[in-house]
Amino acid sequence: MDVTETIYDVLVVGGGINGVGIANDAAGRGLNVLLCEMNDLASATSSASSKLIHGGLRYLEYYEFGLVKKALAEREVLLKNAPHIISPLVFRLPHQPHLRPAWMIRAGLFLYDNLSKRITLPKSRSFKFDQQSPLKSDIKKGFEYADAWVDDSRLTVLNALSAKAQGATILTRTQLVAAETIDGIWHLSLLDKASGETLIVRSKSLVNAAGPWVENITGKVVKERTHGLRLVKGSHIVVPRIHDDEHAYILQNEDQRIVFVLPFEQDYSLVGTTDVDYQGDPQDVAIETAEIDYIISITNNYFKRQITRDSIVHTFSGIRPLLHDEAEDAKAVTRDYTIELVTEGHAPLVNIYGGKITTYRTLAEAAVDKLTQVFATMKPAWTKQAALPGGDFTDRETLMAQYAEDFAWLPAALTTRYVRTYGTIAEQLLTGCESLADMGEDFGAGLYQRELDYLVANEWATTLDDVIWRRTKLGLLLDEQQKQRIHQYMSQIA
Repeated sequence: MDVTETIYDVLVVGGGINGVGIANDAAGRGLNVLLCEMNDLASATSSASSKLIHGGLRYLEYYEFGLVKKALAEREVLLKNAPHIISPLVFRLPHQPHLRPAWMIRAGLFLYDNLSKRITLPKSRSFKFDQQSPLKSDIKKGFEYADAWVDDSRLTVLNALSAKAQGATILTRTQLVAAETIDGIWHLSLLDKASGETLIVRSKSLVNAAGPWVENITGKVVKERTHGLRLVKGSHIVVPRIHDDEHAYILQNEDQRIVFVLPFEQDYSLVGTTDVDYQGDPQDVAIETAEIDYIISITNNYFKRQITRDSIVHTFSGIRPLLHDEAEDAKAVTRDYTIELVTEGHAPLVNIYGGKITTYRTLAEAAVDKLTQVFATMKPAWTKQAALPGGDFTDRETLMAQYAEDFAWLPAALTTRYVRTYGTIAEQLLTGCESLADMGEDFGAGLYQRELDYLVANEWATTLDDVIWRRTKLGLLLDEQQKQRIHQYMSQIA
């Protein structure tokens, strides 16, 4: 399809989770959709989250009851629709009497259990730590509750794959640089960053889901009013496993912020996040020394196994584009979203402000609902009951057992990773192979040529980082020589 010849119904700007969610929802309702992303899918905030599908227990302190209820209900939907990349996770909250009192935590957990119907997850309970606990010996009591873990960047890519299957066109490394309305139609200049070519594309409506850059689109490209978005940086560190059990830990600090310690990729712990107001270009975001020291200090206050700066094997930082609600502290700024339809002075424009990964699907549904004013005959919402690509199975254990039988030559560790990354899509990688030799070159850490070819051909992967950090997390395991070989191979097949 020639994108310059088509008049699209919707052009979505932004390949983060909100943008691809909107593209998927709209395409499934029968609209002709084009999405453009100036870098890679999930290249900013949507690959730099704490990787949790959760109601947000701490948001109850700021009376965000509506947001928490909405997120808790959505937690069950996503667990059902993406069982390969989303899984239940039990959290342990050590109690420190000088911080939040026990009665407050119990009250919060009672609300957390009952604001929305629980189907999959157990209810919260009090908990006593024994001598085998990874926590310091003076920490005796705590609480347990359940939320869910998600591979955030894969969630984004799978929504893009679903949108493509519904007929949407996805253009990565393609930046919106100019926009104007002519005779009620958007005429949009898109810069193909690979070729340097500028494409003129037409669309009946425009959805601005640019995340941290949403105000740049409204103010500089569309010449629309802005709202004073507040950018808040969250940073994480990855270290060798701090504890051996499969639980997550939620640590309270005296400044009322909390830090998560999460099991990560079998051998590591993911620790964060921070909440720091951010000024500057979101593309330049990086963890600062003060943030590292803050995370290490809180962690070492709780755990027997101490960490240092030398323990860190990886860091990442992301910018949350939050609504400016006059809160003094970054941690207190609302994580809810606002969807704005503007029609005065130009063709229909939908601006997306705020949001969190847990509620991306409801945000997308609400955003497309706004467009019923423009496309009165589009189909009804559909994503609540629809499995994401690769998620059409009941549970991981059954699928792994099936793959172990069908592909007995596949090492167990690779079977596990394929199920957790691709679900039933893994059959595309494995069908026709009868041994590891059939998978082609081994680039290291279980990355074979067959998988790399699939990612380049089907999932918009064009650079090393696309593959080893966003499509997989193999960057934790690969050495520099192996990374260079992957880069070289990708350059050959591009």
